[in-house]
Amino acid sequence: MRHGFSLIPLALVAALGAAPAAAETYLTVAQAQAILCPGAVLTPVTVTLTDEQAAAIEADSGVGVRSRQVRAFKVSSGGWMVVDEVPGEHAALPIAVAFDRRGAVRGVEILEDREHDGDGVRDPAWRAQFVGKRRGAPLRLGGDIRPIAGALVSCRRIADGVRRLLSTHAIALSAG
Repeated sequence: MRHGFSLIPLALVAALGAAPAAAETYLTVAQAQAILCPGAVLTPVTVTLTDEQAAAIEADSGVGVRSRQVRAFKVSSGGWMVVDEVPGEHAALPIAVAFDRRGAVRGVEILEDREHDGDGVRDPAWRAQFVGKRRGAPLRLGGDIRPIAGALVSCRRIADGVRRLLSTHAIALSAG
């Protein structure tokens, strides 16, 4: 009987350890705006991709469009900021990407971690690899983007997401 009592706490610890962790918010959208577009006024713009735009973005980037709704903000100093999600290994990873007036990446911010692995992508030096990238950049791990051990899925998904958003900017936002 005494042996049974010692197993209950172990079973409880094992069950709690297996439970998914809660999401951790790193930045709100407003905080990301302040970091990526300091001093600028951002105006929300509703953009719904047409079938043609979605197909063109997928063909151009090689990445599937996850949603027809683009959460975009026109930046008063020129350019755009887009809030989006990229698929993680188990849950979506919210990101914000800012573009300058010529369509180059101004910066990338991770808004939330819903998986608690691969947090090396929050390293400013790693995210700085995207700054200046333009539409057509391969954004491939081991090529122009350095991978992070233990965060390969997150690295690949963020690189794919930025590549897709570069195409989205060129096809659906820059004309607006």
